[in-house]
Amino acid sequence: MIDVKLNPPSGTIVLSRPQRCNALTREMLQQLIRGLDDFHVQKNVRGVILTGSGTQFCTGLDMHQLQQVGEQPEEDRWRQWREDIELAHELVVKMLQYPKPIIAAVDGLASGTGLALVLAADLVVASHRTELSLGASRWGVVSGLAVPLMAFRAGAATAARVAVGGESLTVSESKSLGLIHHVVDSDQVWVRAHGWVAEMAAGAAEAVQMTKRLLNETIGEQLLTWLSVATATTATSLTTDAAREGLKAFSEKRSPSFP
Repeated sequence: MIDVKLNPPSGTIVLSRPQRCNALTREMLQQLIRGLDDFHVQKNVRGVILTGSGTQFCTGLDMHQLQQVGEQPEEDRWRQWREDIELAHELVVKMLQYPKPIIAAVDGLASGTGLALVLAADLVVASHRTELSLGASRWGVVSGLAVPLMAFRAGAATAARVAVGGESLTVSESKSLGLIHHVVDSDQVWVRAHGWVAEMAAGAAEAVQMTKRLLNETIGEQLLTWLSVATATTATSLTTDAAREGLKAFSEKRSPSFP
């Protein structure tokens, strides 16, 4: 479900589950972490590109898998949900602390945890049909990891508009807010990202690493704390009656009926 490709000076990790809009299973989260670890030690890889196959970038965590966990005994489902959300948290933090630049090459919808991956990347190249959204609340769930990242990248007002107000951001809006850096045609998204890595490879790798640390760990000193709180909030939201109904409705392809 994850493809890894080497094209020095870039390495590419592809979310390859187009039949499910690249929704993230726990296995995919583990594979993403391993893929980053593999590229970390390869000296000829100066930057990592994260992209998706098919017509969507990533629609977030796999709701079917979350719903299946909900059918387990109470103690087991709480443990598994917590582990799944903590795994997503581990991936996001790894991206922020990764020594090499990460470029999200986005074509299509990025929502929920998929949006968190875009926001955790250092740079973003997107197609004209890209859309950023947080629609989990429609199913009684909190997309917690994306909220602090959105606030960090674009401010609390934009985070409230998307997370609380439920509005999606078009590619032009996202670019004006600085969430997307370059907009190109769909068939040029990876090409532009790869070219950007090549441009950065002309500089010193150590300087890039120190700059990332300055941005994400010094200027964004509180971000890691926010993400830890967001992880707990997301896991807790999955235990509510609203989430139980929302996940069941999603699985049954119907509108949820909240109390």
